[in-house]
Amino acid sequence: MDVPAKRQGPAAAEPQDAARPARPARATAYISWVALALMTTSSVASLRPSPTMAVYGLACIFLYVVPALVFLLPTSLVSAELASGWSGGVYNWVSEGISKPAGFLAVWCQFAMTIFYYPSLLGFVASTLAYVINPDLASSGVWTAIVIMVCYWTGVWVSSRGTQGVAGLASAGLIIGTLVPGTLLVILGMAFLGQGNESAAPMTADNLLPAWAGLASLVLIVNNFLSYSGMEMNAVHVGSLRKPGKEFPRAIFLSMGLVLLIFILPALAISWIVPAEQLSLTAGIMQAFDVVFVEFGSQWLTPIVGVMLVMASLGGMLTWLAGPSRGLLLISRKEGYLPPYLQRLNKHGVQQNILVVQGAVTTVIAMAYAFIPDVSSAYWIFSVITTQVYLIMYLLMFVAAVRLRRKHPDHPRGYRAPMLVGLCGVGFAASLAALLIGFIPPSQFESGNAGIYVAVVAGGALGLGLLVPYLFYKARKPSWKTESDSDGAEEVVAE
Repeated sequence: MDVPAKRQGPAAAEPQDAARPARPARATAYISWVALALMTTSSVASLRPSPTMAVYGLACIFLYVVPALVFLLPTSLVSAELASGWSGGVYNWVSEGISKPAGFLAVWCQFAMTIFYYPSLLGFVASTLAYVINPDLASSGVWTAIVIMVCYWTGVWVSSRGTQGVAGLASAGLIIGTLVPGTLLVILGMAFLGQGNESAAPMTADNLLPAWAGLASLVLIVNNFLSYSGMEMNAVHVGSLRKPGKEFPRAIFLSMGLVLLIFILPALAISWIVPAEQLSLTAGIMQAFDVVFVEFGSQWLTPIVGVMLVMASLGGMLTWLAGPSRGLLLISRKEGYLPPYLQRLNKHGVQQNILVVQGAVTTVIAMAYAFIPDVSSAYWIFSVITTQVYLIMYLLMFVAAVRLRRKHPDHPRGYRAPMLVGLCGVGFAASLAALLIGFIPPSQFESGNAGIYVAVVAGGALGLGLLVPYLFYKARKPSWKTESDSDGAEEVVAE
């Protein structure tokens, strides 16, 4: 955010400046609504969830569109109003709307969800990388655990050195590891059907809705909430539009359309090629590529596509690695929420101690892959826990938005969401329903012990999302506050 130049009256001008031409005011750097839509698409869309939804075949369209309407749309419009009226990101929004402890809980959940996000993301990397080396490794829990630990600690080493250019790597990852492979998969999938091969999943109107098998059949939709998460971070750009009231909704609807295409078409392509009962939730994309490349005599391309997907995922991990933890650090230095050990910076100004402690927990979680027989089950459990923790933050955000509209109706806002209370009601209800449904074992979960599933998900989501921040808050001390180095907190937390 540019700091406005200090204004001087005529009397304050010095004689030697009288003949000097006045410097023109710095123009606001506007972006087009199309550019914002593309930025949003690049930060939300991914091929990683495609195998999860390919299990449902044609019904994946329904399972993607519903959460887009009841979750993506409310979070986008509501966070845009909050970002255009209150700087500082979710901590300031919830602190102003509810309370500072609630604000800490919100920013904690934004950070804590990454603890389970990295094992699930890197589990996908491990399965994809297996197709470059040996496809049999894709189902090996030991291989998956090793890849998670090596990749994470390498990422910590890179981030702790303050390496620049990571954001550019992630931007390139959208093209290299998402758009190109996704488009290729869809084209090859259609060619696969054009060769006379029968679709592995039925593509009739009767299959537009998922088969009803009780509440367990709804559980996969929970994972799609995480697929659409992160809109509150993109909302900070609403102030860069010339006409936010008109242009931001356009950007959101365009990005929704693009995101849905990127999510739905590759998932359908996978469902055409790989039968649901053979589909791995982590390696499903590579399974599909392997089949079509064999069909067209181009199996040598499988490792190349695998490397492209791995590059995109690792680039995304690096951009997420330091961001949420940096926001938590700056808020804690100002308010004293974390002990001094976790607030220390290394010589590059990076919160290395937080990353190391987070890495220790990630290592323990990674080991679960080695002990859970089915890698897909482990991947699913960690994805659900990630979603549960993040949903707590969204519940707080929707409540804060309603309270801020009522407490400060005349507060300047660059954008006012239409029917804010209704949007918040829909978003809150959908988030709460998704959070509760996440505790139900999915119909595809094959462990056979629902009690263990519920205990693991509840322990991970409620323990990490509620108990740990409560303990930090109760243990805080005045000596933990460090006002120094807190400049720029608003900018970092808002990213």
